[in-house]
Amino acid sequence: MPGSGKFRGWLAAGAAGAVLAGVTAISLPASESPPGSVHITGQTGLAFSAQPPEVAVRNLLEQRAAAVRAGDEAAFVATVDPKAPHDFQQRQHELFRNLATIPVTEWSYELDATTGSRPPMPEADETWAPPVELRYALAGVDSVPTQRPLGYVFARRGGSWYLTDDETAERTTWRGPWNFGPCQVERTANGLIIGHQRESVERVSRQLDAAVADVTEVWGPGWSQQVGVLLPESQEELRSLVGPQFAVDGIAAVAVADRVNTATRRVEGPRVVLNPKTANQLSDIALRVVLRHEITHIAARADTVDGAPMWMLEGFADYVGYRNSGVAPKDIAPDLVRHVREAGPPAKLPEDGEFHQAGRRLDLAYQQSWSVIHYLAERLGEPRVVELYRRVAATNDQTAADRAVREVTGQTTQQLIAAWGTQLPRTLT
Repeated sequence: MPGSGKFRGWLAAGAAGAVLAGVTAISLPASESPPGSVHITGQTGLAFSAQPPEVAVRNLLEQRAAAVRAGDEAAFVATVDPKAPHDFQQRQHELFRNLATIPVTEWSYELDATTGSRPPMPEADETWAPPVELRYALAGVDSVPTQRPLGYVFARRGGSWYLTDDETAERTTWRGPWNFGPCQVERTANGLIIGHQRESVERVSRQLDAAVADVTEVWGPGWSQQVGVLLPESQEELRSLVGPQFAVDGIAAVAVADRVNTATRRVEGPRVVLNPKTANQLSDIALRVVLRHEITHIAARADTVDGAPMWMLEGFADYVGYRNSGVAPKDIAPDLVRHVREAGPPAKLPEDGEFHQAGRRLDLAYQQSWSVIHYLAERLGEPRVVELYRRVAATNDQTAADRAVREVTGQTTQQLIAAWGTQLPRTLT
């Protein structure tokens, strides 16, 4: 990811203190979707109390999903509690209308009927708050559906069950772009952009296909070459889309996925998410660098285990991001230039903890990582660097990573560091 120093300030178009440290690989659980999921069949009509709650609520969820797929607002609204607070009812109307512009190949709900609290609710004959997950797939982007948690609360009033809230003390609802306002959607040959401002969406759409092609030129064609890009309008929306792992004020963009299984190469819900506070300030060149960096994470995600060395993950993504950008090495890595001038070449590769720092320590970690990969690409060629990435990113064991470095480069890690350091003064002039 781009460092902040001189070039990072340029990337942020002069935004004081803008930190582009969010262009990182997110740590994700390496597990498959749970079996036994309930798929929506398009049944309609409200459920009745003569049925067990799990049957009634499942029928309600089926009606709700079928209404989304069919564009039937009346059927969708019929699932909402008429005695729920007015603002909740209004948000449900808005949710349905916002979803009308989102192209999906799947939209369904999965109910875990084995548990669930019974929150108190005035005038309700019965309540239930079981675990529910939204299962959806964006058209042309998601080769497999992804699942996101919902904090739904259901209430029975007389003979009918309704959705009466979407937050509980135990669970909160994941909210997508459609929960935050009307959506602008643009489809390109290699992706789908969803945002709220037409100008921002179109700006990204003009660059997306070229960025995908640039990444594929280095990484190779063995990935979907389809990218979903989300452009949130607020910090609240950004936090919802990227999760609590990131300090959202300190990122320009981030690549995320919901579930990853590297053994089966299954990646659910890969997305590039841009920070509204900084993305609109990026120049076209800077936006291109950020997109290529993040898309590299998307392309490589199925080959990247949790806990793999960050110097490789971020250095490689930065290398692809800055490749053929026309930006001079000294401007890409100003903090590294300063470090070499004042203290000499680094004696080690950046440790993972350094990527969770702030300010210049973080910038230096990224700049060092980019510089190492840049050095290797010049010495070995890009195909060997890709081979090295696949080997190193496939392990979270330091000994295995060191062995991969030795077998691919012909040098031990320490020999690599020494050789890289020797040429740094020349590279950064």
